[in-house]
Amino acid sequence: MVAGGKDEGRISCAVEGYTDLPQGKLANLVVFLEMRAPFTRPSAAEPAFSLEPLPRDRDIYRALFRAVGEDWLWSGRLRLSDAEFDALLVDPDVEIFALVENGERIGLMELDFREPGECELAYFGVVPGVIGRGAGRFLMNEAVSRAFARPIDRLFVHTCNFDHPGAVNFYKRSGFTPYKLAVEIHDDPRLLGLLPRDCAPHVPFLDPGSR
Repeated sequence: MVAGGKDEGRISCAVEGYTDLPQGKLANLVVFLEMRAPFTRPSAAEPAFSLEPLPRDRDIYRALFRAVGEDWLWSGRLRLSDAEFDALLVDPDVEIFALVENGERIGLMELDFREPGECELAYFGVVPGVIGRGAGRFLMNEAVSRAFARPIDRLFVHTCNFDHPGAVNFYKRSGFTPYKLAVEIHDDPRLLGLLPRDCAPHVPFLDPGSR
């Protein structure tokens, strides 16, 4: 339920009103949320759910990343070079887990501890077919528990209006508090060939070559 990135605004906007975007660009409203102390809610997860470290293999990661995030235009990890990806995968301050059901990977959780004293829930989500079955709650409880097992002052995350429409409320129910809004402008990953052109139909696709 989250698109990754660092805890910082991407643009500064001082003028109200409409602003045209250059061809091939997208803009989304980003909501930043944080948790200062561990908080968990009772989980009604099915017994078949379990959490396993994801193998440190870029192809395995990318496949799960796509399965979870394609509908929401996740592309951050797809933009990394192989060398950048390999450096991330071997970093001991980045913990990556898969949610598993009956031997199948159905969710992704990435905890980034590279900034002292804090943890970013960099990527978090489940495949579309299991949304609403308690998988997200099970995964979130694991995220909070594992994040605060280290000596951190806060756990933070961000989501945007390209994400699942229930994402912000899910994070608030999970104990996160919104603290900042930002607008992010970036290249449409569908035009870059990183994602299929027909994915994320809730985000209009404008093909410059069709005009």
